[in-house]
Amino acid sequence: MSFFPGKDPTLGDARSSDAVAHIIVPRTVDLGGFQVHRALPSGQSRMVGPFIFFDHFGPAVFRAGDGVDVRPHPHIGLATVTYLFDGEIVHRDSLGTALPIRPGAVNWMTAGRGIVHSERTAADHRDGGEPLHGLQLWVALPVKDEETAPAFAHTTAADIPELRDDGLKLRVVAGALHGLRSPVVTSWDTLFAEAHLKPGTILPLDAEHEERAVYVISGEIEIGGDRYGPEKLLILKPGDRVTVKAVSDAHVIAVGGAAMDGPRHIWWNFVSSRKERIEAAKADWKAGRFDSVPGDTAEFIPLPES
Repeated sequence: MSFFPGKDPTLGDARSSDAVAHIIVPRTVDLGGFQVHRALPSGQSRMVGPFIFFDHFGPAVFRAGDGVDVRPHPHIGLATVTYLFDGEIVHRDSLGTALPIRPGAVNWMTAGRGIVHSERTAADHRDGGEPLHGLQLWVALPVKDEETAPAFAHTTAADIPELRDDGLKLRVVAGALHGLRSPVVTSWDTLFAEAHLKPGTILPLDAEHEERAVYVISGEIEIGGDRYGPEKLLILKPGDRVTVKAVSDAHVIAVGGAAMDGPRHIWWNFVSSRKERIEAAKADWKAGRFDSVPGDTAEFIPLPES
């Protein structure tokens, strides 16, 4: 989710194989009914390709009356990518978008010069037993696109290319992998793929992408002779072909792409190549100069004090 009151993580204590540059153990916060594991940004890696933020939330099952309630809040200089494995979240934004996000679909919200959105569980999904499990990632925008007009793009689950082959189920959410190319439009060389592997099945990751990482959702995998369990982001060393092998039934995410065109500053929900732009965004939100979210105007997340 977009609000996470946590501290930076420390490096995991598992040893790295020759293929793995860093092991990031996400910091975890309980937000009342579900946990959020944040792997990026971290002290070990600020970005992987264009990915500057990596949240894994759930799995959870809400009690009656409970659900997600992320009040309206702003973004600049990035695109948010929400991808669910289970459950539903209603997305609303200042462009007037209002739709449920469901498993397998891709919801790509480009903040550009500024957007406001909220994420909530619908009233008719609060009777108890409502599941939630998924990812929210942020991708930094190229410098030339940081002040682009805000936009929202929804790609249905049926339109995401999928490969099923001998124990492997692969979906390419963004970019291209193993002959599959996603229809999702990106502004930077980007890879985002989801794979389910049966024991003994392999997922090769070629070196065509400059920066790559693998996140283990569940199960256990092996890379270069070392084994890795759930809730770890494995930053791969560049330049070599890497083979991910499932030790047990495994669910993994691969992300990456070209290195960004310079460093990025990140503060709260704002990303920019310029510190002064973030300061301007802070002042704009505090002064109420961002657009409101139609249908969700009763409350908002105030600017943090620090």
